[in-house]
Amino acid sequence: MRRSLVGSRKLASVVEAVGNTPLLRLRKVAREAPSVEVYAKLEFANPGGSVKDRPALRMIQTALADGRMTPEKTLIDSTSGNTGVAYSLFGAALGLRVALVMPSNVTKARKDIARAFGTEIVFSDPMEGSDGAIRRVRALVEAEPDKYFYPDQYGNPDNPNAHYYGTGAEILDALGDRITHFVAGIGTSGTIMGTSRRLREHTRPVRCIAVEPTEALHGLEGLKHLPSSLVPAIHDAAGYDETMRVTTEDGWDMADRLAREEALHVGHSTGANVFAAVEVAKRIHREQGGGCVVAVACDRGDRYFAPMKWEKRFLW
Repeated sequence: MRRSLVGSRKLASVVEAVGNTPLLRLRKVAREAPSVEVYAKLEFANPGGSVKDRPALRMIQTALADGRMTPEKTLIDSTSGNTGVAYSLFGAALGLRVALVMPSNVTKARKDIARAFGTEIVFSDPMEGSDGAIRRVRALVEAEPDKYFYPDQYGNPDNPNAHYYGTGAEILDALGDRITHFVAGIGTSGTIMGTSRRLREHTRPVRCIAVEPTEALHGLEGLKHLPSSLVPAIHDAAGYDETMRVTTEDGWDMADRLAREEALHVGHSTGANVFAAVEVAKRIHREQGGGCVVAVACDRGDRYFAPMKWEKRFLW
């Protein structure tokens, strides 16, 4: 049977494909809270495959408009992967040079995707994580300030503003007064800060919950354990209502469940966000008898694939 294409858009550039991502109702993983609607905001539907497309594009466009970024300069920033992919994508689309500083142990897929767009990669010490990459990029920019435009995703207000004007507004447009809770992880903290600011302006109260790893040494790539990390300049704990800490095991297990039960192959930070959202849903099901929780699905699980030892002889 032929089906008409409803809502298909004609785009002049890939940058126009950012935003307006779907909300998907999660019924199976949230079945223990039947009175609560639980949704995942599918940010992997952005053209670069992650939630980081929003701030990366806004930071670039603002800098081009005010002259901080020019075709003669190289955009450089520190990244654990997804923001780097977004910078690389939009750099190629807009004809801009891009260099990225990232820990050498980020996934091969992210390195390869960034390089495919012509991006230069500078590696930092893997044992220092994202904080080491931040220190390295700051040293490079200090040494050659005229060469680089440094958007600084950890300190740039256009990071949370992208979510204030985008993510938060889209959630309210789709759910309106039904939404009662919002859940997002802390990395740069742009998603939780900007979205929460917009949701808190709504006519009905929306409780906003930040997700952090339980321990400093963890396997939830992209998330920060704030007590042991450099706190991003854009972060303000007063900007949300509650912090939930999630173990690596719970985040990974939920990512596996989402693939098996909801057909969503997502990364482990998404697993942590959804784990927290389901725990919130179970709590309000018991205490309040109903509600609506939205969690951010940050990226796809294929970003985390790595070749097994037996595959290497075929790949290299």
